[in-house]
Amino acid sequence: MTSSLGEWLHGGPVTVAEVQRVSDLLVFERRRPGPKFLKFAILLLLASIIATFGLLGDSLAVVIGAMIVAPLMLPIMGLAFVISIGDRSRMISTLLVSLAGMAMAILVGFVLTLPLAPLLHPQAIQQIMVRTAPHLLDLMAALATGMAGAFALARLDVSDTLPGVAIAVSLVPPLANVGILLALGEPALATGSLLLFLTNYLAILITGSAVFVLMGFRRVALSTDDPRARRRALTMAVVALLLVMVPLSLTSQRLIEAGRLAVGTNALAGQWLQDSGYRVLSVDAETADGHVNLVVTGSGPLPPLSRIEARSRRLLLGRRLEIKVIDATSLTIAAAAGR
Repeated sequence: MTSSLGEWLHGGPVTVAEVQRVSDLLVFERRRPGPKFLKFAILLLLASIIATFGLLGDSLAVVIGAMIVAPLMLPIMGLAFVISIGDRSRMISTLLVSLAGMAMAILVGFVLTLPLAPLLHPQAIQQIMVRTAPHLLDLMAALATGMAGAFALARLDVSDTLPGVAIAVSLVPPLANVGILLALGEPALATGSLLLFLTNYLAILITGSAVFVLMGFRRVALSTDDPRARRRALTMAVVALLLVMVPLSLTSQRLIEAGRLAVGTNALAGQWLQDSGYRVLSVDAETADGHVNLVVTGSGPLPPLSRIEARSRRLLLGRRLEIKVIDATSLTIAAAAGR
């Protein structure tokens, strides 16, 4: 049954030639890294530069361009492949290549940002901040991406989908983001970006290995099979992924709670401002100080704060509500109040 499913996924039985093709494409040999590693390093350097300037310029289009150029998926899928066939010696060489790539991307982000650091405020750049708080949805996307990547690499007839796979998962941008945030003196935010990368890395590794095994690559490559090495590598990857899920779950819980507070505060503010000359401009419940910021705009007399204070205390459960009032006539902040 498993063999039939694997043949159906692969489009036919896996042959020795097919194992060799995928190996030549993905695996970095320690004895002869040569031109293959040079091409990888050049493309990764360029992708890291593009990603860094895209992040600093707050340009999603440029960041996506870096994802397409970046070759970091190759050693990760290569590691998944050699784990699936139990090739211990090439596990080490391919892992070292991916670690070197990680270090290069972080270093590029750091070096390019350092001269600009006095002029930059990371909290004002959306593309930087969005990569500092990974959650469980990122993990789910990465698990599916690992499956799609292994499937596309193992079948020549769907290999044209690989650029889409590269865009679906974020590898080089969060690493460049780590370097950027370290240069800006934000180690806590940099840790969040590194967590995003590790989430993607481990998820791709595990699901990619599973797909290669399911397709039958291990059966054909039994001459290199080391069951203990394979089990050890997969166990370590699964344990690391489980550890990563702890902060991801906490972040997800925080985002859900912030969303609940923002929706509730918006509804309260709408009732408070009803029949007045004011309207809600924004609600932010994800502030660093734990406050909920409500911004309203309009003109004329503001409704009494007592109408929203009591109900907001029941909703916010100890969190402070900060209300900023923008006079729509002069476009200046007229007052700030709240409990």
